[in-house]
Amino acid sequence: MPMNETPPSSQEWQALYEAAGEFFRLRPWEWMVDSELFGVLNPETGEIGYCCVMGNLGELLALGVYLGSDGLETYLMMQSGELEEGDEDMLFLQRCLMASFEDRSDLDKADLQAIKGLGLKFRGRQSWPVFRSYRPGYLPWQVTAEEARFLALALQQAVDVAGRLRANPDLLDAPEDDLHLVRVPEQHDGQAVWRERWLTPAPLKEDEPIAVPPPDPLRLAQIKQSSAFYPGTWEVDFFHAPFPITGDGDRPYFPLLFICVDRDSHFILGFDLTKPEDYLPVFQNKFLSFIEEGKRLPKHINVAEEELFDMLLPTATHLGIRLRLVEELDTIDDVREGLTGFMGGGPVDEEFN
Repeated sequence: MPMNETPPSSQEWQALYEAAGEFFRLRPWEWMVDSELFGVLNPETGEIGYCCVMGNLGELLALGVYLGSDGLETYLMMQSGELEEGDEDMLFLQRCLMASFEDRSDLDKADLQAIKGLGLKFRGRQSWPVFRSYRPGYLPWQVTAEEARFLALALQQAVDVAGRLRANPDLLDAPEDDLHLVRVPEQHDGQAVWRERWLTPAPLKEDEPIAVPPPDPLRLAQIKQSSAFYPGTWEVDFFHAPFPITGDGDRPYFPLLFICVDRDSHFILGFDLTKPEDYLPVFQNKFLSFIEEGKRLPKHINVAEEELFDMLLPTATHLGIRLRLVEELDTIDDVREGLTGFMGGGPVDEEFN
């Protein structure tokens, strides 16, 4: 989701650290668990951040703010066990803001500079505030000015909710299924007054389909003339690469890796990395390049993603290849596991456009 990447001002940092300090001194994780969820409406965007207090088991002390219905969906997947801690898919799905309290050794240079610039001091284990922004497909990163403002509001409202929940344990018990207590700001005489509403989450937005131009008929004719069939099956898939890419000073992101593998030999026929935006046209062009380089055509191609099936169908039909939509791609799963072990690591410099 596009947003202003402006870093927080000194005043915004000050407000955020003050809100975090108030939250830390309250220590709401001593009586709250991370399944107790409440919402805070962002007055700038109208979006709801769904908040949970973490730390009841004494490990991670934090407030997580899951943004919008898609953020809420990821939270529910974690609560149900569909997503487990350490699952790499969490980095590719999470959309949230996090205020956590860490040891000094866990802070990076930017964290320490912000604290020093404000003249703040912290002592002891799990007492140093850290603020992070999680976006699907991106490395966790420092918060922007807009994110800092909302995270400060969420921390302030969490203090209010947690304090009242301690006195009234039934505060977050919904009167009906699929309702969440949401703190909503209302303007009265030019001042924001926070009220509470029981609200249902907004419907999840479906992603806009990516337009893929039809393959060039002349290019397909040349491929068909210069390539020979063999009795093999290819598996074709794409997934987030297990390493982040840096470039142009932006936050590191996990590129999409497009891969084509011979099912029987496990030989990688080709792979390519691309940015998540408009990836299907790039994949179509690369797939044709794989065939042009190898000058061989398989009898069958198996894919597990419907959008990949739709993209490849015109090419497969023209070339006389049988395209199949299957539930699993065992060979690519094996290759992917090997790539994760071999290629995983820290951010690397961007080397593609």
